[in-house]
Amino acid sequence: MTDAGSPKSESDALSTTAAASLADRIVENVETVIVGHGDAIEHILVAMLARGHLLLEDVPGVGKTVLARAVATSVDCSFKRVQFTPDLLPADVTGVNVFNQQTREFDFQPGPLFANVVLGDEINRAPPKTQAALLEAMAEGQVTVDGETRTLPQPFTVIATQNDVEPGRTYELPMAEVDRFMKKLRLGYPSEDEETVLLGRVAGEHPLDSLDAVAMLDDLRRARETVAGVTLSEAVRRYVSRLAAHTREHATLGVSPRGAIALVRAAQARAVLDGRDYVVPDDVQTEAPSVWSHRIDADRDGAAVVDDALETVPVE
Repeated sequence: MTDAGSPKSESDALSTTAAASLADRIVENVETVIVGHGDAIEHILVAMLARGHLLLEDVPGVGKTVLARAVATSVDCSFKRVQFTPDLLPADVTGVNVFNQQTREFDFQPGPLFANVVLGDEINRAPPKTQAALLEAMAEGQVTVDGETRTLPQPFTVIATQNDVEPGRTYELPMAEVDRFMKKLRLGYPSEDEETVLLGRVAGEHPLDSLDAVAMLDDLRRARETVAGVTLSEAVRRYVSRLAAHTREHATLGVSPRGAIALVRAAQARAVLDGRDYVVPDDVQTEAPSVWSHRIDADRDGAAVVDDALETVPVE
């Protein structure tokens, strides 16, 4: 017998049209709060639908936290926020066993990871030991506390933010943790017109305060099943393999098989957003920069290695 948090069977998946419509509703809803980041909203949805996690990196004040909260609020699911600080302990994230004097037993008090969407704010402010507490959760969908493994709610998505300023007051994320994030995005500053619209929206009550959900948790579960069932031809799989091989030949550390898997899953989600039940090379090319750039260690920017691979490796 499965529990209430278990994913449903593939036969319960939404149609491709219904899943694409669901994504459109969420994007439109978030855009009532966020101005000028339509691409970023789609990237977050791709990560959620493809069973991945996402890292937002940029300077303070460009809307990283608001964007993550708006996406989570648009789906009627459990949401928790963790403010990462230098004194945050692993148990503060995963949960802890507390002795109950009435029952004379230990009761488990779940941490904020026990939610469908977890916002890890300024993740690089926490020490490596606490950051490492996320690894098992992100990779396996479970946490281990005092030797006992506990399954996290499904769907489960971590949206983490980090500031790329004040390097002396932050901790660099280990590559093993960075590799767990399906995507890494930068938002950038808005244009003059976008900022003008933004200032008008937040002059009174912040629009996030009145944002309503436009999708149910079960809709998201079923849309994930839709994405998992998208056709991935051998030709597309070989194309991804050739791209990955190119990065390994032109970098100190190229894309791992985990990175290749992340790309094909993201491409499946992108296909659904475009209303298709099969992946085409354009889906791979659209997703590769955000899925692969942060996984590459080279004497130049990882994005440049990915761009070179996309320009060099032919589609056959």
